[in-house]
Amino acid sequence: MTHPRPQLTRATWTDLCGEWQFASDDAEAGLDEHWHSTGAAFDRVITVPYPPESAASGIGDTGYHPVVWYRRTFGVDPSGHRVLLHFGAVDHRASVWVNGQLVATHEGGHTPFSADITAALRDGDEQVLVVRAEDRDDPYQARGKQDWRAEPHDIWYHRTTGIWQPVWLELVPPVWIDSVRWTPKPFEGLVELEAAVGGVPAGHRLDVRLRLDDEVLAEQSAVVRGDRARLTIHLPLAGNRQELHRLLWSPERPVLIDADLELSGATATDVVHSYLGLREVGVREGRFTLNDAPYFPRMVLAQGYWPQSHLAASDDELLREAQLVKDLGFTGVRVHQKVEDPRFLHHCDRIGLLVWGEMPSAYAFSPASAERISREWTEVVRRDVSHPCVVAWVPINESWGVDHLATDPAQRAFTTALYHLTKALDPTRPVISNDGWEHTVSDIYGLHDYTPTAAGLLSRYGDADRVESTLAGSGPAGRRLLLEGRVPGVPVMLSEYGGLSFTPQAGEEWHGYATLADADALLKRYDELTSALLESPGVAGFCYTQLTDTLQETNGLLTAERQPKLPVEEVRRINTRPAAAIPVEEIADEYRRAKRRASGE
Repeated sequence: MTHPRPQLTRATWTDLCGEWQFASDDAEAGLDEHWHSTGAAFDRVITVPYPPESAASGIGDTGYHPVVWYRRTFGVDPSGHRVLLHFGAVDHRASVWVNGQLVATHEGGHTPFSADITAALRDGDEQVLVVRAEDRDDPYQARGKQDWRAEPHDIWYHRTTGIWQPVWLELVPPVWIDSVRWTPKPFEGLVELEAAVGGVPAGHRLDVRLRLDDEVLAEQSAVVRGDRARLTIHLPLAGNRQELHRLLWSPERPVLIDADLELSGATATDVVHSYLGLREVGVREGRFTLNDAPYFPRMVLAQGYWPQSHLAASDDELLREAQLVKDLGFTGVRVHQKVEDPRFLHHCDRIGLLVWGEMPSAYAFSPASAERISREWTEVVRRDVSHPCVVAWVPINESWGVDHLATDPAQRAFTTALYHLTKALDPTRPVISNDGWEHTVSDIYGLHDYTPTAAGLLSRYGDADRVESTLAGSGPAGRRLLLEGRVPGVPVMLSEYGGLSFTPQAGEEWHGYATLADADALLKRYDELTSALLESPGVAGFCYTQLTDTLQETNGLLTAERQPKLPVEEVRRINTRPAAAIPVEEIADEYRRAKRRASGE
């Protein structure tokens, strides 16, 4: 079983998923009636972490229940340790009690939170844990593809209420490693580490060892002063370009470097395991770059939704999802309108997939929504910043939640501010201010174009001049593509295209962008559309819509049950063709230039 927080693991932890008591609170009486301490109202059983709207939860109630409660008991023997309680995600506003004491509150349905519950524990074998989750149909909170109507419509799906990612306990010493942040700088031959520390350190020392399997790459120690330690770890091997190449992470060679950390004091030591990928991403001269060389991302859009469990998924399902993307010949995945489970990112790190990290949208703008999105997006970036698979950030999609971006100065300022906030939090990755259209300031111009024919795509993107003409006007959705002018050198990617579906039968629900009669016709059209983008010297990458059918949105390469509609090897053959935007000789030139740079010439 993959640890629910794969980049900071301890040898022992306690999984609190499984059966919990459950109750809906439509009358919102639970606080007044002290459900957190009485336990009298819990009349149903739910399987955590599956949301109550899903069949996998054992509840399967897709109705609107704005407040729900959870309760379970657990046993723990602290034996001189602190006890930490972790939640992967609770949608949307959570309050947590242990033995009747409030130990945590959190707002934001897509990000983790933790609590030191040691002081709330009581003598005996049984501790009582209660969670209240509040998730209203509020257009000013981030909800992504969760529908606000009673039944899913158009491109929106059933809502997700309450706990939908793992819950677990950890025992830690009185002073412990609370988080790690890795910043690789491969062409400087170093890695930067920032480790946050919980408790009150007093003369504690942090020892770090980096390994490639059993080969020790570097060791370093630092005395901890304050609540965090910052180390610059030099990698002697990286000074040799041939050895550096052996260490670099990419989809083709997803090399991971293991990290062993020990925080030691006078009486106790905290030992954790982490990992990192040594890689560098950026943009240059109209190209996306990976490890200082041009790279053409071939991505697929994934909704991260399962028929039986909705936004939640088991570790096996998350691994299978990543492997299917890889098997189809894609080098990356854009997880759409969802902050995906860290275990999925871990699998992408391990098997080699690029990921665009995207914030679920609100659907109305106000000062309150701006504050909520900014706060939760900060937590998203903080959570995922060390994953090598994450290569770009997307805080807004298609002007959702900022629908008057072109004319409202406040909405435009907010969109631009999110770009700069993201660059302040993480200056090492490209940021797309508003993927699809109406870009304010972006490092990549991600465009959405569901033109159903190759001729249509070529008319807009067939060469560099046509791309520039397209950027200067309005996109297929009738919105301006760039609000603040063309910045030279910014790459252009088709970050949504395709959306092909089979022609629906009489009475079938359907949502897609073009329909084909059968698998042969669908494969032929997929080939034509994708080849048009691969043959364009003006397009720097693509993302096909989409990986799987999702409820009424039946435009997946796979069914909702993850069964291929087309021969996998044929899709892979199409996806792995050379891209005209990066000629083979240019790759060789970039490699030679990077080699000279690494050797200091």
